[in-house]
Parts: sequence; structure tokens; C-alpha cells
Amino acid sequence: MNVTLYTPGAGLAGGILIGLSAVLLLASAGRIAGCSGIFRKLLTLNFTDDSAWRAIFIAGLLIGAYVAGPHAANAQNLSFVGLPALVIGGVLVGFGTALAHGCTSGHGICGLARFSMRSLVATCTFMVVAIITVFITRHVLGG
Repeated sequence: MNVTLYTPGAGLAGGILIGLSAVLLLASAGRIAGCSGIFRKLLTLNFTDDSAWRAIFIAGLLIGAYVAGPHAANAQNLSFVGLPALVIGGVLVGFGTALAHGCTSGHGICGLARFSMRSLVATCTFMVVAIITVFITRHVLGG
């Protein structure tokens, strides 16, 4: 592990902002902030009354990342392995979130806060697979 990537202050601030956004969405629209579900329903191009808040939420995610990205600690240390790996990773995430009926934000933040057993199982599965993936990519493949 590269110790310079350990930024607990930035992680805490980001976690607070993510949690606050989930609370605001639930309080204002009565919706759970599951990013994959919000994005997936926009991709169907079957626009309903829900489409506006979904588009605004996704736009906010992108704008927030654009604004905060240059100020993120150690952002210059991030590396991407190339477009094919990004595409394959994105497809796998899409299938995984569809199978799990949600992503890390939906299950990990909102589902666990509601004491959902399904979210607990999904979040534990996400974490175990992430640990295995990091081990394989960093220690077996030497990435």
C-alpha cells in the first residue's frame, strides 16, 4: 500500500458529503440514493416524472467530481490502465449492480442505514471481491 494515498481527512469529508446527499434526497424526494439505479433508469430513455430529479442528481455527481478532482489529495497519483480495462470494468459493475439490485452507495450507505439484511450481504460481498481484486491486480499481476 502506498502510504501517501492514505487521506483520512479527505475520506471523512467525502463520506460526510455523500451521507448528507443521501439524507437530502430521501428527505426531499423520498428516494434512496442508489447511484446505479438512478443512472440505469435514465439509460432506458423512458422518461417519466422521475427523470428530472435523476438527471439533476447524476449531473451533480459529475459536476462535483469535476470541481473537487483537482483539489483531491494525491489525485496526480491516480493512474488508469487504459480504455479497454475501463470499459470491461464498467460493464462488470453494470452487471453486478443489476444482479445485486443496487451498488455500493445504495446498499452500503442507504441500505445499511435502514438495517437491510440484503444490503449487508451485498456490501460484504462487494468488500470481499474488492479485496480479492486488489490483491490479484497488485500482488499477482504486479500492477
